[in-house]
Amino acid sequence: MKVELPRVFNELLTSNARYKMYYGGRAGGKSFAFADALLIKATSKKTLIACVREVQNSIKDSVYKLIVDRISYYGLKEYKIYEDRIVNLKNKSKFIFKGLWEHNAQNIKSLEGVDICWCEEAQKISKKAWEILDPTIRKNGAEIWLSLNREEENDPVWKALALKDDEDVILRKVNFYDNPYCPQNMKKLAQKMKLENYEEYLHIWEGEPRSQAVNHLIGREEIYKAFEGKVANLNNFVPLVLGVDVARFGDDKTAICFRRGRMVEKFLLFEKLDVVQVAYQVSGLIAEFRVAKVFIDIGGCGAGVYDILVNNGFGNEVVGVNFGERAENSERYVNRRAEMWDRVREWLKSSSDVYLPKIDGIVEDLTAPLKMYDALGRLQLEPKTEIKKRLGKSPDIGDALALTFALKNVEMLCNVRGIKKNEYVDDNVYF
Repeated sequence: MKVELPRVFNELLTSNARYKMYYGGRAGGKSFAFADALLIKATSKKTLIACVREVQNSIKDSVYKLIVDRISYYGLKEYKIYEDRIVNLKNKSKFIFKGLWEHNAQNIKSLEGVDICWCEEAQKISKKAWEILDPTIRKNGAEIWLSLNREEENDPVWKALALKDDEDVILRKVNFYDNPYCPQNMKKLAQKMKLENYEEYLHIWEGEPRSQAVNHLIGREEIYKAFEGKVANLNNFVPLVLGVDVARFGDDKTAICFRRGRMVEKFLLFEKLDVVQVAYQVSGLIAEFRVAKVFIDIGGCGAGVYDILVNNGFGNEVVGVNFGERAENSERYVNRRAEMWDRVREWLKSSSDVYLPKIDGIVEDLTAPLKMYDALGRLQLEPKTEIKKRLGKSPDIGDALALTFALKNVEMLCNVRGIKKNEYVDDNVYF
């Protein structure tokens, strides 16, 4: 069987992992690629494949027809098509189709010998069904493949698999522009929606979960536009500042944001570093990149990093910031955290020249905090601990970016390196 999968799907066949999750928007080619890859597997050797979804009232609800169509397309004569299963008569490979709904939950127990389980529309799989299915696929070397278009931020399988780095999980986002076989008319439809309704475009065509913009401080539209932003007139006179959010929980990451005016140049992420190691990393960055200021969250473990850096002679460069302390504008904000995050929001909305690098996790982090107001009408944000409970991860990347907005006064930074204010593009290049 000769099939050429789009390159992004090659890991379905070439990599070993317990979970292979592909997500994204319309016309990304996920269903066709999964069906073709499974047929390659089933044709090459005896393989038991279960195709499951949350609700399957009849075989018509499954990917049964898609697989039958692909068998016909490739002219695979060795397959026998039954009403409820598909069998390779040569090597005894078999496709079976199951629903995971409550009244079918007991049927899941019949999947213990499965080699590959394809969870179609995995965003609809409930927490209860996933907790039954996952340990049931127990054969040595068995894999669970998941294809999904995200619906909500806390889809159960997304929370279970996508929020932590795990060598057993392959996570790939695939959209229409990654699919070399995407029809031209679909590309035109995507572009049309992008111009007419950007928010809906992000959900339908970029695979982002539906926005709850009323409750979130920062929306996805501003972030995606910043991915495409082009910073004009940027020069070396614009000071480089770092925001350092030091990991405080066991599975959090230490995140360092590099921002130069309207441009975020990059992020660095570190796992399982102690305060001495983080301080060593930061001191090296200060020397290598001629950093103007380093803003460090000192509300937790970051206090130790700050102390080490000051004791090692970096007192002029480092600034300790406590997210919970009094805001500079205390009539508008409950604390510094709300103030800095709101400055990020204003920065993103201020100009098409703003640029963010498109890295894994940045959209989720920047849209994570929910906003609310106290009795005085001041902005406050959902606590980081509550975000972690709700979404399963902390917004470390977002907090690192927010820290670079700890100071609003551009002239203060200009004075650090003897840079004249009139050498900036304008007063807002920093904030």
